Amino acid sequence: MSNPKNKRITTIAAISDIHSNVFALEAVLADIKRRNINQIVNLGDILYGPIAPKDTYALLMAHQNDIITIRGNQDRQIYEATAADIADNATMAFILEDLPKAAIEWMQALPFDYHLSEDIYLCHGSPTDDMVYMLENIETGQPIVRDDADILALLNGIESAVIICGHTHIPRTVTLSTGQMIVNTGSVGYPAYEDDLPIAHKMQTYSPHASYALIKCIDAKQSTIQDAVQDTSWQVEHIKVPYDYEAAAKLAAMNGREDWAFALRTGRVL
Repeated sequence: MSNPKNKRITTIAAISDIHSNVFALEAVLADIKRRNINQIVNLGDILYGPIAPKDTYALLMAHQNDIITIRGNQDRQIYEATAADIADNATMAFILEDLPKAAIEWMQALPFDYHLSEDIYLCHGSPTDDMVYMLENIETGQPIVRDDADILALLNGIESAVIICGHTHIPRTVTLSTGQMIVNTGSVGYPAYEDDLPIAHKMQTYSPHASYALIKCIDAKQSTIQDAVQDTSWQVEHIKVPYDYEAAAKLAAMNGREDWAFALRTGRVL
């Protein structure tokens, strides 16, 4: 999806994978407010989680004019959930009970990806699949950075100088042989998890902090891919924000997810 204004963006705060953690989101938005930011972008997986879906949605709506948002795989899973999915997943049942209808409709309307400008492209997982980890191979059960050629293949022809993604919850910046830079923001609200798909693996940050990324063009005059693709054109900071993770963990435990509570407190998987 293209930005109709095609405005020049020089400083971006990129957030992703909030996972219903309103406490972490409040802290991150407060930290962003203290900085000189052109644009906030949100890369999806927003309301899925056993913490505070409705309150997270309300906070985002209070800032909706400031944030460009795309959807993640678990946003899609919420509004695509069948009766069988809900019966088999107590967390999904809690989320759908907690959220207003307007929140479901909002997620359904979110775009899959977004061209923020000529130089900056946003996606959740990869440009073609919201379930694919663009930077990490997890065949060993732990995340290992993919080969350059594999990442370029996953880009599927995207030529933007900066590609910003989420999904893995692991903050990371990788520069490719093309000079393109891929930034994974890490997770605002869920610092560790394990999954059985496509194979059993763990993603851990070993810290309870909320994560987001600042991406800054250090020469605002540059406006083309050819100019901006140079390594020195973009500065990235991975920010770790302290917040009341104990409040989030208590709600997760109250809603039957001790695994989430442990991850929120430690950045590790049980």
